[in-house]
Order: sequence, then C-alpha cells, then structure tokens
Amino acid sequence: MPELPEVEALKDFLTEHLLGKEIVRVLPVAISVLKTYDPPPTALEGREVTAVDRHGKFLDIATDGGPRLVTHLARAGWLQWKDPLPDGVPRPGKGPLALRVALATGEGFDLTEAGTQKRLAVYVVHDPQEVPGVARLGPDPLADDFDADRFAELLAGERRQIKGALRDQTLIAGVGNAYSDEILHAARMSPFKLTASLTPEEVRRLHEALRATLTEAVERSRGLAAGRLKAEKKSGLRVHGRTGEPCPVCGDTIREVSFSDSSLQYCPTCQTGGKPLADRRMSRLLK
Repeated sequence: MPELPEVEALKDFLTEHLLGKEIVRVLPVAISVLKTYDPPPTALEGREVTAVDRHGKFLDIATDGGPRLVTHLARAGWLQWKDPLPDGVPRPGKGPLALRVALATGEGFDLTEAGTQKRLAVYVVHDPQEVPGVARLGPDPLADDFDADRFAELLAGERRQIKGALRDQTLIAGVGNAYSDEILHAARMSPFKLTASLTPEEVRRLHEALRATLTEAVERSRGLAAGRLKAEKKSGLRVHGRTGEPCPVCGDTIREVSFSDSSLQYCPTCQTGGKPLADRRMSRLLK
C-alpha cells in the first residue's frame, strides 16, 4: 500500500507534470472506482490543473474554478504516468485499469489496481473535506507543529497496542503497515507494547523515530519517476517484508506475526528483549 512517503513523492511528481495543463478527458473504466456522482467526472474536463496536494494517503488534484479529483490508492492501487497516452478509449474489463485522465498535451495518467479486492477510490468534489476519509484524518506527522508534546497528547488517551495506534488514520495521518514496522524498529519498541505503558522517554524516542523514518523515506523518493517509487520503497525497508533475513542493526533473524489479512515484521533483539512474539497463524495451526 502506498503510504505517506510514496504519496508525497507522487504529489511532487504530479505537480511537476500536471501544473498548468488542461484536462480533456476523465474516463472511469471500473464501475467501483468512482465514489461520487455530483459533480460528474466530466466537470473536470476543460479545466487547468492549479495545484496537487496530499492529505495523509490521499492525493488531491485541484483545477481552476472547478472541482478537485481526490484519490486514495488503497492496498493495491497505483498511478501510472503515460507519455503519450495510448490511442483509443479503454474498455471496461477484468484488467487493472480503473480510471484514465487525459491532458491536452497528449500525456496523462492511469489509476490501476491489482488483485480481486477493489478498494481504490476516486472522488470528484469541490472541497477535499467532503471526502469522509479526509475529514476524519488526524494531524500530518511531518507538519512543522507536530512536535513531541503534540504526539504525547495524542497518545495520552489511547489504550491499545502501539502498532495499531500508529496505523490509525484518525490519530495520525499517512502511516500504514510497512512504515509502522520501520518506525517501531527504529524506536527499539515492541509492536504489542501498550500506549498507556509508554514512559515520557519512550514517547520522545517514538516521536523521533516517526519523524526520522518518514523524512528519510520522503528524501529517498524525492525526484523519482512514479514508476520507480514502489521499488525504492521496498529497497529502503529494514524489517518490513524481510522475514528470515538478518536485521541490519544487530544481525538477529527478522521474525513475523501473521493476521487474517496482513502481517508485521520485527527484530527480537532490537525490539522485544530477544523474545519472539507469538505468531497468531501458527498458534491456530498447533491447536
């Protein structure tokens, strides 16, 4: 799933490639992708792109005097830049193409989604706050005013595992499964540690790891073409997706805990005092 660093890089990429250009066609290809109907996608046609913004994991393309195109790429969605766009009108089918945006220059982009679970979402709205997911977002962790005191205030009322708190978009915007693993590894903290048990020093350390991990990921992705961002994300991860590999800090074997539809990775030596966490999937198999 694209998270804050990749969406920030996509925002920069689209700012460079879209700003000042006219949208001539917006073609929803998959019925499931469009979550609004008024204004219709055609209201974007003939409009010039004036800005590209990011709200957590949402991309927001603004037009001159017209509506905005807001999208959330979900777990398996992506943006593919085309220069030029293929000729002809795409037909609905079983392929990954969900929506196409064509520019007057002949360029444009496709929103695609792999897999059978279709969660990619596109909204055509006058104000991004009309999108329920945007309206519910917590503060951006890379905002200038997101300091350790504000982070401590957010966690003060929480009574759950820190992994879940970091992923909660209503608490902090933009962090998902992959970067929450990376942040907790950098903070030397168990994903199952309860927020209520955090000491002031641990909160400070977690805040520092949160800001540093996301900032470094954004810097690695800055200036890359949209098509290279997935590979860059994977290459920069230290523990997430690296089950069985040696930890780059201590050399211990990276372990995994699996859930029904996701998994987390961690280093026992760095994060849990050398104790492996119970793998819920294996525990069920052994019953």
